[in-house]
Amino acid sequence: MTISTQRSTTELWAIAPADVGSAEALALLRDYYVDVATSYYRLHLGRDGTPEEIETGLAGSPSDDLAPPTGVFLLGRYADEPAACAGLRVIDATTVELTRVYVRPVRRGTGGGARLMAAIDEAARALGAERIVLDTRLDLVEARTLYTRHGYREIPAYTDRPYAEIWYAKDLTRADR
Repeated sequence: MTISTQRSTTELWAIAPADVGSAEALALLRDYYVDVATSYYRLHLGRDGTPEEIETGLAGSPSDDLAPPTGVFLLGRYADEPAACAGLRVIDATTVELTRVYVRPVRRGTGGGARLMAAIDEAARALGAERIVLDTRLDLVEARTLYTRHGYREIPAYTDRPYAEIWYAKDLTRADR
């Protein structure tokens, strides 16, 4: 009889708050932005974004508010290597907004998304939130699937951001979450 002592891939994940200005956080945020921008450029323009477009977009999309007291930045490590992130920004006394959700492609399918979503709920509650809202694009199907799988429901628009095409919310006070 063989007994396996190998840990599951989910056990290799650790999610914790991190400094949004740290080198690891900035590298993940850059990867996130390149990933979503590349998807957008390919879908809408039939090409990759230029380095100048990527840099301009990054500069116009700061994440400074994902730090106390206005928010929190979560960094996910897979086997101690930075591999995922998410940010929460405080909207009001009971609502936070989820943003910058990203798992590096090489780590997708290893349980990181589920671990990240659980950590997001915990961090939101620690901020006093009863509700999490987010906006995203329709073409980001994997992200939308992750959100709905973890209790998010489509809601009416709450922002008019240029790339927002669909809006979701999760009620953290519901028993069936």
